[in-house]
Amino acid sequence: MVKHNLNITKLQSSYLFPEVTKRKNNFLEKNPQAKLISLSIGDTTEPIPSPITTAMHDAALRLASKEGYEGYGPEQGLLELRQKITQQYYPKHINSDDMFINDGAKCDIGRLQMFFGQDVKVAMQDPAYPVYVDGSVLAGQTGDFCQTKEAYNDLTLLACTPKNNFFPHLSKLSNVDLIYFCSPHNPTGAVASKKQLEELVDYARKNRSIIIYDSAYAFYIQDSDLPKSIYEIEGADEVAIEVGSFSKLAGFTGVRLGWSIIPSKLKFEDGLSVKKLWIRFLSTVFNGASNIAQYGGLACMGPEGQSEIQKIIQFYLENARILKKAIDQKFQTFGNINAPYIWTYMGDQSSWDYFNLLLEKAHLVTVPGSGFGSNGEGFIRFSSFGSRENILKAAERLQQL
Repeated sequence: MVKHNLNITKLQSSYLFPEVTKRKNNFLEKNPQAKLISLSIGDTTEPIPSPITTAMHDAALRLASKEGYEGYGPEQGLLELRQKITQQYYPKHINSDDMFINDGAKCDIGRLQMFFGQDVKVAMQDPAYPVYVDGSVLAGQTGDFCQTKEAYNDLTLLACTPKNNFFPHLSKLSNVDLIYFCSPHNPTGAVASKKQLEELVDYARKNRSIIIYDSAYAFYIQDSDLPKSIYEIEGADEVAIEVGSFSKLAGFTGVRLGWSIIPSKLKFEDGLSVKKLWIRFLSTVFNGASNIAQYGGLACMGPEGQSEIQKIIQFYLENARILKKAIDQKFQTFGNINAPYIWTYMGDQSSWDYFNLLLEKAHLVTVPGSGFGSNGEGFIRFSSFGSRENILKAAERLQQL
């Protein structure tokens, strides 16, 4: 008989966001008249700007003609798209040859976990985006779940709390191979300063670790003194992989498009090129992002596309300001200035209790902080992705709570 993958059975209950949906649906079954407002999953709600959708529409129509048909694209993605992203976001820091176009940041994080295999020691922020933890479990990079610690054995969790301004004490970190780091941080919305990232890069260089840097929300950073890329730090191209995304940048959550940067200087301990092995690995498990989506990405990089994207980013940031103003009257909040999330300390009870309270009393769907890790207990994450009408209604309900 065929045996199952034992790593799958290590996973705890269900994935966070399906559990949120399950509880929401159960509530609606009992309260069908309730008008719920979702402030939970970070799914964009504003339409993709027409210059971008027009580019994808035209690309799709070209496939219907003999002259315009395209099959498999280049392994690393369209050269013009890689060049445009490099020029727009990394003009002084990387070469377009080090960029790989993918079908979304989450997908490439999963492939990276498979790529590095099970014989690596992993560290990550706590709280953290659940995929970092669950993907590491599936890749065999952790031990079993320890109920007393509320964490997986052989997994190093770096506490990120208000007491340390959501930046971990790296001096307490024992040698690890991979360090997952997200800035702006999901879920807290904290953004690492240049000095903090210099400390992170310095640790990785001294200990020969590799940083997997998630910059999915970098475009929400409004403070020009805060770095938007790990490669703004000297020496980062020797120790870091950066993963970017069009999902929150241009509303491509359903279109699926992103990129990863694997610098040529990045090496394994035996001197082998990470980039060279990644190309070999990727050509085995991935056939490239959709050509249609990539032409949409190209439109995002043009002057008109950039202008429209900035309008959407400012729209969501204004949503966040509206929510924060309402929540601040009741609770202590963090984030939102340079990120689309408001990280809210509710009190000493369970985050799921607060989730239920907001669902039942205010008809708001949120995300319990404990779903991101033990250091999220007592917190709730509010998302600013939503229509202005719903955000204003949600703010009113919070004030009345």
